[in-house]
Amino acid sequence: MSGTQTSSVSGPGLKRVLGLSSLVLYGIILIQPTAPMPLFGAAAGLAHGHVVTTILIGMVAMLFTAISYGRMANAYPSAGSAYTYVSREIHPALGYFVGWGMIFDYVMNPIISVIWISKASMNLIPEIPFAVYAIAFTCLFTAMNLRGIEASSRTNSIIATGLGVVIILFLGAAARYLFLHPPVNAAEWTRPFYDPKTFSFSAVSAGASLAVLTYIGFDGISTLSEEVHNPRRNILLATVLVCLITGVLASIQVYTAQLVWPGTTFPDQDTAFCYVAGKAGGQWLFHAVNLALLVATIGSGSGAHLGAGRLLYGMGRDNAIPGKFFAKINPRTRIPSNNIILVGVIVLFGVFLLTYPLGAQLLNFGALIAFMGVNASAFVRYFLRNEHKTFSNLIVPILGFTICLYLWLSLGYKAKIAGMCWLTAGVLYGAYRTSWFRKPLQFVRIETNDEPEANETVIDPPDSAKLK
Repeated sequence: MSGTQTSSVSGPGLKRVLGLSSLVLYGIILIQPTAPMPLFGAAAGLAHGHVVTTILIGMVAMLFTAISYGRMANAYPSAGSAYTYVSREIHPALGYFVGWGMIFDYVMNPIISVIWISKASMNLIPEIPFAVYAIAFTCLFTAMNLRGIEASSRTNSIIATGLGVVIILFLGAAARYLFLHPPVNAAEWTRPFYDPKTFSFSAVSAGASLAVLTYIGFDGISTLSEEVHNPRRNILLATVLVCLITGVLASIQVYTAQLVWPGTTFPDQDTAFCYVAGKAGGQWLFHAVNLALLVATIGSGSGAHLGAGRLLYGMGRDNAIPGKFFAKINPRTRIPSNNIILVGVIVLFGVFLLTYPLGAQLLNFGALIAFMGVNASAFVRYFLRNEHKTFSNLIVPILGFTICLYLWLSLGYKAKIAGMCWLTAGVLYGAYRTSWFRKPLQFVRIETNDEPEANETVIDPPDSAKLK
């Protein structure tokens, strides 16, 4: 892909009305304050109980990556995609590679959502088999997105408030339980962080590679760049704050849960946190947490389904995959209907082929590739092409890339084998469509913000990636 062709799009501008607090609230709602609960059982099994440690490791990785995301959002204020950043900042071929990996991320999200929702529904009505729930929820996601139904910000706020209440109820019940049944000695209070009997770097690394799922979605803040006051400051700051707040809140939840339930064996690993809540507060709290997470996962899963369709649309529009199918928009609903149906079919097969832990690792296989791509893009733009070489512009993206690479390498072997097969198929397909990457991608023109920051000189990207 030795060059690019562009077409421009125009339309009315967006109004800058959002401040920092609004951005942070949006990011927390996007991630969901109960994000660590669905993966608690799987992470406990992989990390031999060190769930708090895995959450904190994931937070460190995401903080560095969040800085890179915030800085790249300043460079491309109307686009918030790793695929976009790498394609236009480094090289279209690498962008295609990252985009292909991101398909794993976007498609696996609704798959694991349907798996979890179906298991949670069986906790409520066990007489209905898993297969019936899985088919029903897959069809529900597809039908909702074919009609163009998206949750409003008000609905999301109500859901987030309800989840916040559930978290408070759980923490209150857990505090009461621990008061009545305190750990036997001081060492038990620190065992969720470090248990000398079960600790191993390989196990904790594997758990951390899964715990990254807690933070998936923080990058969505960058999509609001055109609606924010002082986006150069607020997008970056909000992205970092959301990762920090999410990490602290998630650590408190899983630490308390591990004190209540010190073991790593549960009646059902996928819905383990519900059983922890039941032990702490009784059957009513079991059902309250189960129902709250079910509703939240329906919202995030259907949104992920739509997001997968939009990613395929973006790649089809750039001719990275067949545009006649993937870039087609339904004239009535204004959504890529072909992609929504295709993702629905993939989800339907995926829920019967994968387990929740494997699906989550496959999701993170693609997500960590995207995060590495964003860090690499930030390094190229703000260090290599910057006349003033600052230490922060060097060390932040390098640390972010390195930690994400370490977590990516720590994924389970099944996830790595399946992911590498997927990437190999993508490279072969891309080579076929582009005569070994000699043909250009046809990028839609994206506005960039090239006003230099303090102590920064922005240099045009190379011919292989810049927009003309």
